[in-house]
Amino acid sequence: MKFDLDSLIEKFKQGNIRALAKILTLVENNYEYSKNIFEKLKIENTSHIIGFTGSPGAGKSSLIDSLITKIRENNLSVGIIAIDPSSPFTGGAILGDRIRMIKHSTDKKVFIRSMANRGQSGGLALSTLKACKILSAFGFDIVIVETVGTGQTEVEIIKTADTIVLVLNPESGDDIQAIKAGIMEIADIFVINKSDLPGANRTKINIETLVHESNKSGWKTPVIMTSTFKNEGIEELFLKINEHKNYLFKSNEIEKRKYIQSENEIILLLENKIRKYLENKLKDEEISNIIKDAVLNKKTTYDAVDEIFKKL
Repeated sequence: MKFDLDSLIEKFKQGNIRALAKILTLVENNYEYSKNIFEKLKIENTSHIIGFTGSPGAGKSSLIDSLITKIRENNLSVGIIAIDPSSPFTGGAILGDRIRMIKHSTDKKVFIRSMANRGQSGGLALSTLKACKILSAFGFDIVIVETVGTGQTEVEIIKTADTIVLVLNPESGDDIQAIKAGIMEIADIFVINKSDLPGANRTKINIETLVHESNKSGWKTPVIMTSTFKNEGIEELFLKINEHKNYLFKSNEIEKRKYIQSENEIILLLENKIRKYLENKLKDEEISNIIKDAVLNKKTTYDAVDEIFKKL
């Protein structure tokens, strides 16, 4: 379906939510439109991007839901990108997070978008990085990214977010898993969620000991107890997120993180472009014959790759 991209972008600049949703879809699914949109918008990354990660069932969505309320009480706008596991049938996102945050759906200063992880490492698709920029260009003060929560690969969140919140549960073994996954090094704020459950204090002490031993320079990583059931700890979490934002700018750490984010986006864009190039080249008869030789065991796949690479 044809449409006027310039008109759509103008509506976007005027704060039209439908235009925002349409542009996000274009950026997510169409390379050429995405390229044109970013050229026309001249985006500056002004939003504070917060990444929420942690094991499935840790209560990330409920915690974000409560945090949204606190953000709005402070008269700030927020855009949420909820990364859902891709549907095995459609490749699209399962809209669980949007359902859990439904009470905010009528608030014009809150925008929630579910996105499929598309099988990429850490559950973070290239489209997520671009979506963060679009939400920033739209004028949201805060952008929240909720990851799928699939273990070790969640360290990828550092390539997307400015502030990283790791959500754990009492006595669940998540504190040990955090060390194994390497998340200890990249988490800026630890949250012991469901702190009304037994073992919360013990988990907090364990995490605080590990944080002290890691001796993260410049920023003293806090360990916060929260309970969305009792609405406890949300105010403290909001304040610590703001403290970390201030630290990032005072220490110039924000420049390092923005560099990592841009580098990651460029690598992912290059991977996409190279993959498309390779898919086209593999149809060439000469290269197709090399692949057939590998199928017939006339050469190893490694030899085939080396030969194809030289020709390319």
